[in-house]
Amino acid sequence: MKELEIESAEVFAVTPPVERYRLAGDMGEVFETLTLLRLNTRCGAQGFAGITTYSEHDFDSAPAAALKSLLPELMGRNAWDTDTIWRHLMGRYNSMTPKPQSVIDIALWDMKAKALDLPLYRLLGGSRNSIDAYASTPVFDHPSEYVTFVRQLLAQGHRTIKFHVWCNLEQDLALLDTIDEVFGSKLPFMIDLEERYSRQDALVIAKRLEQMNCIWLEAPLLDTDLAGYAELRSATTVPILPAGNTLLTPGLLNLALKEEAWDALRTDVTYAGGFTAGRTIAALAQANNLDLELQSWGYSLTQAANLHLMLSLPNSQFFEQPVPYPSHEACCLTPIRTVDGQVQAPSGAGLGIEMDWQAVQDHSIWHYTIGG
Repeated sequence: MKELEIESAEVFAVTPPVERYRLAGDMGEVFETLTLLRLNTRCGAQGFAGITTYSEHDFDSAPAAALKSLLPELMGRNAWDTDTIWRHLMGRYNSMTPKPQSVIDIALWDMKAKALDLPLYRLLGGSRNSIDAYASTPVFDHPSEYVTFVRQLLAQGHRTIKFHVWCNLEQDLALLDTIDEVFGSKLPFMIDLEERYSRQDALVIAKRLEQMNCIWLEAPLLDTDLAGYAELRSATTVPILPAGNTLLTPGLLNLALKEEAWDALRTDVTYAGGFTAGRTIAALAQANNLDLELQSWGYSLTQAANLHLMLSLPNSQFFEQPVPYPSHEACCLTPIRTVDGQVQAPSGAGLGIEMDWQAVQDHSIWHYTIGG
């Protein structure tokens, strides 16, 4: 086995010129920034990863800048020592823990899997190479636009839909009425409320969803409102899930488990510390007989990292497929797409994603290199 001594690193804050959408009624168009890290070793091995961050009004170069203070700690280290490196980096001063550490950890795992010529899900212990998917929509202006879009998605081979909605009770109920009238029980779906509902309104919409083919109600309350979630969960038969953006460590998630706040755990490996931390969260969910449903909204590298962890777990049921496709496939030569309701593992070793590095450079607003 060849040594993987890290010699250099590059960071890109990539801002592709793609169409932007909203994810809630009170939100402006979302600017999605791809923070991309590429690691190189003395022996010529390479690993890379990317995280997607979301902002309004302008792109977000903060994660790229935050990596600058961590990368000197990687120089000369062996990429095989992911656990040791992860613990070391989590103890460094950083204003954005654990997002920068996440992209480093994922790039290290990508490098290790490529050195072994394995797809990452195999290195993580997975045996299946496909998983059911749901199409995750943006917010539209009118119920009729949702109907048209869902029909397009069904024609493309999608079988399950997650709706991002206005997060206004009256408007959201009207949309559910339209969906029920047009598609009835034939359409399995989820609904994402982006942590914007009150406890009272959350119960109202949960009761409406009990009458429909709803797989889960996502993020009706702030993730930190564990008492509110426990109260809601006890009052409805609809499965309740968190957003997965706030409580990112096993210790904090244990608090939610003690409150019996959710019917499944939810996180994102690109936010929660990479595969090294994500496997711990997955084990926590499994020990409590809960599913771990990973979010994957973002660019292809974000999707791929979460997909590989899902494929390694027996307790993940659905892959989140962001749609429309083109807005999330910028700079990627091998995008991930749903076929007949499922996604397949990317072919090739590591993350299995090929990037257009010229496009990455062309659309970067921030670029940093160390070593080499």
